[in-house]
Amino acid sequence: MSTTDGPGAGARFSSELMFAAASAYYLHEQNQDQIAKALGVSRPTVSRLLSEARRRGIVEIRVHRLDDEDSSDLEHACARSLGLNRVYVVSGSGVGSIGALMAPGVQRALDDAGLASGDSLLISSGRTLHEVGMQALSPCPEILVAPTVGGLEEPEPWWQTNEITRLYAERLSGHPVYLYAPALPSPLLSESLKLEPSFQRIAHMWDTAKAALLGVGAPPLLRSRRAAFFPSDERALRESVGDVCSRFFDVDGAPVVYEGSDRVVAITPEQLHHVPAAIGVAAGADKVVSVRAAARGGYINRLVTDPTTARLLSSTEQ
Repeated sequence: MSTTDGPGAGARFSSELMFAAASAYYLHEQNQDQIAKALGVSRPTVSRLLSEARRRGIVEIRVHRLDDEDSSDLEHACARSLGLNRVYVVSGSGVGSIGALMAPGVQRALDDAGLASGDSLLISSGRTLHEVGMQALSPCPEILVAPTVGGLEEPEPWWQTNEITRLYAERLSGHPVYLYAPALPSPLLSESLKLEPSFQRIAHMWDTAKAALLGVGAPPLLRSRRAAFFPSDERALRESVGDVCSRFFDVDGAPVVYEGSDRVVAITPEQLHHVPAAIGVAAGADKVVSVRAAARGGYINRLVTDPTTARLLSSTEQ
């Protein structure tokens, strides 16, 4: 095999020779002395062959930082521990807000949901989903976007369910469908709502939605501030370990009954069970018991979370 070892020899190396040297070195882990002997060239020529192979694109080297463990392994372990269909673990490197952190995982989950024109996507209230909705998301043209719960008399924007619905519809190039009802109406209003065509349309979407993005609330007793619709009696507060769409549940995922809970205007647990992609979006040590209970109760069948929370959820249940 003829080569020249002098300056400029790289320009005369054949692509076959560079490929042979690179394959032996990078794929078969042979050292340069072994390659030189096999190819009938000097060791310096092998070094130049490898350099030229990199320069000409025959060899491409990628260097990237990994988390402590491969995210796909962590996703599978977490899904198995919780009995969920899928878990999406996001990378936490260099991310400032919870919305920016979770948005890539939410995007993956929405892509997997396969939303098409005319499909319904449900959105719950909460700080995390409100901040995710502030991020760029890939369009899902002509989908319908609706809230999962009625309006709340709270000043923070993440409780304004119709506004969050509008935000996601705008981000996804969809059409918003609003719910004009309070989350906890009076007994009289609760009965009259059932006759309203606009509410009946929302209720039908709750029955037929293809996907839902669902915040998972931490245990009420751990929250620094509790909204007005939260359970007020001590028993219910002690039993509640979290909520999805203002539906509070205990550690086993069973509904917590309290005064007025039968009047809550929100998607029901039974309706959530039938949503093909019921995507929980939550992270933080204070959410671990809540997410576990939500999974047990069938409120969610998929989850977007961060590596730390995923590891806690994958550990032996407490």
